[in-house]
Amino acid sequence: MPEAALPPTRVGLSTASVYPENTAAAFETAARLGYDGVEVMVWTDPVSQDVDELARLSERHDVPVLAIHAPCLLITQRVWSTDPWVKLRRSRSAAERLGADTVVVHPPFRWQRAYAADFVAGVRRLADDTDVRIAVENMYPWRYRKREMLAYSPGWDPTESDYRHVTLDTSHTATARVDTLAMAERMGNRLAHVHIADGTGTAKDEHLVPGRGSQPCGELLGRLGATGFTGHVVVEVNTRRAVSGDEREADLAEALAFTRLHLAAGVPHRGA
Repeated sequence: MPEAALPPTRVGLSTASVYPENTAAAFETAARLGYDGVEVMVWTDPVSQDVDELARLSERHDVPVLAIHAPCLLITQRVWSTDPWVKLRRSRSAAERLGADTVVVHPPFRWQRAYAADFVAGVRRLADDTDVRIAVENMYPWRYRKREMLAYSPGWDPTESDYRHVTLDTSHTATARVDTLAMAERMGNRLAHVHIADGTGTAKDEHLVPGRGSQPCGELLGRLGATGFTGHVVVEVNTRRAVSGDEREADLAEALAFTRLHLAAGVPHRGA
């Protein structure tokens, strides 16, 4: 007797994908377009920092929170404390309260010396007493003209450190000019979370709609589907140049359709 297909990977929308619209608008958009949930980017928008309000938005729109992105950007240096460990603990707590199973975090900047020195061990300690996965994201070297700056410590490539869980961002692989599929292979079963977006290999982190750049987004998604990937795939694209809400929504609908199509193409059916 043939068995049913493996359960589909859930496809989420990063709240950053609707910028300059706000976090509340991201929940509305995710519900309207049929996303399976959202990843909350905690940043300067007060709603993104308010766990009670996030819970109300999730319930109102029937859109689960799949992941929390810790506030580790330059513009969020004062969000949820200036202490990066407090930020991470609060991110973990928010994930637990909201039912999210993943916290995404960037590696430290090199000038965060004390944080960087203990980062690998500290992330493992933070994950020891929770079911939430702390998934460290791949970044990229900073480039200006012909100069390159290694801005992250212990490094921008999480496969080179002993993290329990990692996030693969396909716009960042484009900016780093590395082989996306090879990085995914190196991540192996530590790959817990994916940010799907595209890029052309410029020094700018582009976050294009998947299919509009040079990254093998479709092939990666097919491989994830074929291997029964149990993490989430989150659309994290830049729509700030959209001239209208309708154009932004069309981009996000296209990204969702692309992601689901290629994931489904790789999903195997068990025996006959």
